[in-house]
Amino acid sequence: MNSEPADQVRLLDVQDLDTKLSQLAHKRETLPEHAEIDALEADLTQLRDLLVAAQTEEGDTAREQSKAEKDVDQVRQRSVRDQQRLDSGAVTSPKDLESLQREIASLAKRQQDLEDVVLEIMERNEAAAARVSELQDRVASVRTKVDDASARRASATGELDAETARVTKEREVVAGSVPDDLLKLYDKLRAQQGGVGAAKLFQRRCEGCRLELNITELNEIRAAARDEVLRCENCRRILVRTSDSGL
Repeated sequence: MNSEPADQVRLLDVQDLDTKLSQLAHKRETLPEHAEIDALEADLTQLRDLLVAAQTEEGDTAREQSKAEKDVDQVRQRSVRDQQRLDSGAVTSPKDLESLQREIASLAKRQQDLEDVVLEIMERNEAAAARVSELQDRVASVRTKVDDASARRASATGELDAETARVTKEREVVAGSVPDDLLKLYDKLRAQQGGVGAAKLFQRRCEGCRLELNITELNEIRAAARDEVLRCENCRRILVRTSDSGL
């Protein structure tokens, strides 16, 4: 393939712009905010799971406390009725009187036991409520951090997208001045060679593979026509000659 030396040099400009676009894409994909947000979202998921568990415990203990308090109230009401019967003098039989007194004493013991249960459940409920409040604060704090990181990421990606659009437009203009067959070869090689399809021959070294050419290769290049499109013998990229090639 043959192409004017000036066209080949413009191909290096296209390569520089393509490299810039690749760098911008890589920078966008590897913004530190991506990892930061992923870590925060993982923390948030864990905290929300813990919050649900704490809220469930709070609800369970609240219902348990309500039931225990009803049990205490029933025993208290029964005890009040028995005490009223005892105080009224309606029970005159010594046997019935003794039985009623034993029941009142038993109810008092039962009421004390149930009140101890209520107290224990109340303590667990208060602990669960405190845990819920703590986790809600932590969830809100992490959510704020996520929002802050998301805003920073949006700002950074916006700037990178704007720069990418600018470079893309410039690339279209420069590539439009390169002959189609040369640009087609370049694009094919760039896809095969990790994003670099054309490289400068600088001080007898290919800037694509960074290897210095041997004397035989250099002599072949010296003998080649100025418009001949050369390829590096090592990496097979288009090798562009400039005034810095050291020929």
